[in-house]
Amino acid sequence: MNSDQFLDEADIYHVLVVDDENAVRDFVERALNYAGYAVVAAENGQKALEELKKQKFDLLLTDIVMPELDGIALALKAVKEYPEMKILMMSGYANQRQRAHNLDVLAHEVISKPFTLEEITNKVTKTLES
Repeated sequence: MNSDQFLDEADIYHVLVVDDENAVRDFVERALNYAGYAVVAAENGQKALEELKKQKFDLLLTDIVMPELDGIALALKAVKEYPEMKILMMSGYANQRQRAHNLDVLAHEVISKPFTLEEITNKVTKTLES
């Protein structure tokens, strides 16, 4: 393998994954790590805000329905502080997907749960490259 095949740290996208369901959060974290992204996972909106203060992220991938601070409230706070960061949302609830779609300036897309490894990776890649 030559040096051109190694990614420079500056070339790696940093993704913050937020979901209160351990299984979903772990699945997405593993999928995105496998795809070559640097991933940090948080179990709720408050923890996500703490992570956002620690480092720069290229993408926030958050569930909509979470206790305390839901994904929409998190995204509203994040977009004010980090306007260059892209945002994707996930939801298994049709009414919540519609609620987020009404905020098109906030989120690039709302991904319906359940999704496959390939689907989530493709959505993240497409958003980061847009």
